[in-house]
Amino acid sequence: MQHHKIAPFNRRRLHRGLGTVLCACALGGVLSQASAQTTPTAATPGNELAEIVVTGSLLRRTDVETESPVTIFTAEEIQKSGLTTISDVVRTISADNSGTLPTAFGVGFAGGASGVALRGLTVNSTLVLIDGRRAAPYALADDGQRSFVDLNTIPLDSVARVEVLKDGASSIYGADAIAGVVNVILKKQYQGAEINAEVGKGQHPGGGSERFTASFGTGDLITDRFNAYFNLEFQNDSRIIGTDRAFPYNTTNLSSIGGFNGLAGAPGSFSGTTTPIVAPGILAPGAPTPGILNTTLAGTYRPLSQACSGQGNTAASAASIFDPTLTDSFCLQNRAGFGDFQPAQQRIGASARFTVKLTDQIEAYTNASYYLNTVIVDGAPTGIQASVSVNTNNIALPPTLPSGALNPNDPFAAQGQYALIQYAFGDLPGRIVFKNHNFRWVTGLKGSQWGWDFDTALVINHTWLDNRTGGLLNGPALLAAVTNGTYNFVTPSANTAAERAAISPDLLKTSTTDMDSIDFKATRSLVELPGGPLGFAVGTEARYEAQNDPALNPNAVVQGLGIAQTAGSRKVEAAYFEFGVPVIKALNFDISGRYDHYSDFGNAFTPKVGFKFAPIREVALRGTYSRGFRAPAFAENGSSSAEGFVTASPATSFPPAFCAQHSAAYCLPYLLGILSSANPNIKPEKSDSYTLGLILEPIRHFSASIDAYAIKKNNVIQPPNSSAALAPYLAGLPLPPGATVTPDLPDPANPTALARPAVLGGVYVNQSALQTDGVDIDLRGDVEFGDYGKLVSDLSVTKIFSFKVLLAGGGSQQFVGTQAPYILSSGAGTPRYRGSWTNSYEMGPASLTLSTYYTSGFASTGIDLTGSPNICLYANFCHVASFIDMDLTALYKLNDHLTTSFTIANLLDRLPPIDPADYAGVNYNPTYAQAGIIGRFFKLGVGYKF
Repeated sequence: MQHHKIAPFNRRRLHRGLGTVLCACALGGVLSQASAQTTPTAATPGNELAEIVVTGSLLRRTDVETESPVTIFTAEEIQKSGLTTISDVVRTISADNSGTLPTAFGVGFAGGASGVALRGLTVNSTLVLIDGRRAAPYALADDGQRSFVDLNTIPLDSVARVEVLKDGASSIYGADAIAGVVNVILKKQYQGAEINAEVGKGQHPGGGSERFTASFGTGDLITDRFNAYFNLEFQNDSRIIGTDRAFPYNTTNLSSIGGFNGLAGAPGSFSGTTTPIVAPGILAPGAPTPGILNTTLAGTYRPLSQACSGQGNTAASAASIFDPTLTDSFCLQNRAGFGDFQPAQQRIGASARFTVKLTDQIEAYTNASYYLNTVIVDGAPTGIQASVSVNTNNIALPPTLPSGALNPNDPFAAQGQYALIQYAFGDLPGRIVFKNHNFRWVTGLKGSQWGWDFDTALVINHTWLDNRTGGLLNGPALLAAVTNGTYNFVTPSANTAAERAAISPDLLKTSTTDMDSIDFKATRSLVELPGGPLGFAVGTEARYEAQNDPALNPNAVVQGLGIAQTAGSRKVEAAYFEFGVPVIKALNFDISGRYDHYSDFGNAFTPKVGFKFAPIREVALRGTYSRGFRAPAFAENGSSSAEGFVTASPATSFPPAFCAQHSAAYCLPYLLGILSSANPNIKPEKSDSYTLGLILEPIRHFSASIDAYAIKKNNVIQPPNSSAALAPYLAGLPLPPGATVTPDLPDPANPTALARPAVLGGVYVNQSALQTDGVDIDLRGDVEFGDYGKLVSDLSVTKIFSFKVLLAGGGSQQFVGTQAPYILSSGAGTPRYRGSWTNSYEMGPASLTLSTYYTSGFASTGIDLTGSPNICLYANFCHVASFIDMDLTALYKLNDHLTTSFTIANLLDRLPPIDPADYAGVNYNPTYAQAGIIGRFFKLGVGYKF
């Protein structure tokens, strides 16, 4: 295909674009002269309110029930729900399913952020807009691959409403709008002044929240011809740690209820405790230097200090896995007590908007906002045992120091023996601090002229994420400290700050993203058809996108930490159109299409057609077909790579001949690195989407909509198949193109045998397809009781019929109703049902709202990990129960100035279902049941309007 040459487009041009918009404001002055001559009167406020633009369309209309299903949350409804963040609001959407990211998953690749995944198609297939325009993504990619917008950096207090389009919309918005669109609509003007304060505290230990907002505005667009307002928002949520909750959520030992004993400290488990245990060791022949793993066990383990100490330690005795004839004394420790159930989080932001009405039909505006979201994630101390970057699984303390003196850390030094040591550095607590800054500036011009409604704007959106990670070990520095005896293992509290910093320096990096754009769109009626005016819209857009996420571990020297780095930039130019065709009064068609040109992969054209047929007022049938695409993220086609780890068990997953040539210790489970690198030849994902719905309004006080959907996504971009490199490596065969294997250190017992793989590498590939289908049911009704108030009820339910991956080599993997996709995002699973039911009773100045949220149970199986649909991910816990959360919020307006609120979140104090297989939480699933781990929570608020 021949491509037209596009003129270069970069950020300098975008910054110059500000001049274009300012010139447009001047042009507005010229247009005002023409407007004064051609339009003597302004449109009435009633007419302005009669027509609106709904997400998914460019055309103004009087009916919010469009050809596509749209759910709207107004600011009033959000206030009545008691929710205080955009992330919490979006989390209640019944269509938000597998692949969604909670802030509680702080140790994930995209820790510190929250993302939405409609239809379960992961966070990179749901487009998040602010006022219909794109927002800059989070600087870290989910799983080191998927780009998404952090919901934590969108201020709630400035929001007028949130519109959720549950349909493909690439024909209007371009890439990533495959599963749907979340469009956050900000307030366009505000008058007066108000402050709101709220405090919250849980019934159970830990947690607590404080929230404060303030808004100030002046000017009326009709009478004063301008409006300016300023908004300030602050919220602080305290952490909840593992010891704040009861069994089974506060421990890794589930043996009393049929699970595993996962307490740290057993020899050979490679997860030591804050009390070191040691055993005499003998240096294997040919071992390079002291301080490495080439040792053999010569005796029994015992605590290095006199007694077990630290959080959750207990004395224990058990058979050594190295030699069943030996009995060792050692310490066990519950590492669950160190981590967070809810990380500490603080949000602070400010936004300002200034709007001036140049004429009765034209207004210019500028909007600037800054938001800082800080998340602090605490974790367990790092163990001395690690497979990478330096294999220290059997690390040994030498009997003598380089000076010739006996090593005081080695209790067997006088006998000339090495000391095998197992230890977790309790004086080096694990902590990650994410500070995500988001600056967004929008300036634009909108209005009507010569029969056209137009809207044009320049957007400058820059984010920068400061990441400080502490508590991890520098591999070479650790070996040096072991060899030289500079770290005191006997009395860790005696180590100086400098000695700790030498082996565990804080890791620092700043990652950035940019989403800068300039656009112009216009709509008008063309001709009169039997059903009404033929609507027409046209638009154009130019964008600059960039991401720079440097590696936190650039030299691969940090123990147990992979490498994830992303760099890339591109230019995007697009043009799009839409026709609204009212064939007759009862039948309307909507036809739209968009052409995008990307500087890095080429072109995409995405059409969409929809219809709405309403033969009578009480019944309407609607449906759509659309094509969509997802542009490859910079992690997938830029200068990027990401390394994660999976637990490999040579004894069960490698050929029997491998372990026959190696020692038992070498065939124990270990962390195998999976390195995924960007592929410049990767193609975009493409989709076909269908919806078919029925809208019923038999009486004025009741309405219902039932919408079925089906989506098929092709060319799904996935990390390399690790088995493609693993199998030929273990068989001694040549590796396939693009695949790499980094061998581990040799087995001390058999150094000439094939070493186990340490890292498997490959590039991202388009290697499969997926398809999903289901149904959304939305019911709304209200009952009026005269002087006794009104009851409004909203019910929203999503049922997934099927969600399966179609494998490139044939066959498929069904995920719905299971904990698959398990190796994706947070391993949260794909529940078949999700729903919400809100009942709000209003009488005079008071309202009482009960919100109920439901997630169905699912099988704790993961076919994408095990290869079988029937293998439990965790023995004896093969099913995760359903979860129901109920929130009650009361509002009372004492007078025109003062309003009070009281919320009881998790009214029934429901505990989360036990889910030991979920790796984002300890024995529970934070994606769907975070409210359960927080427990019953009380919030008291007061608001004052001046």
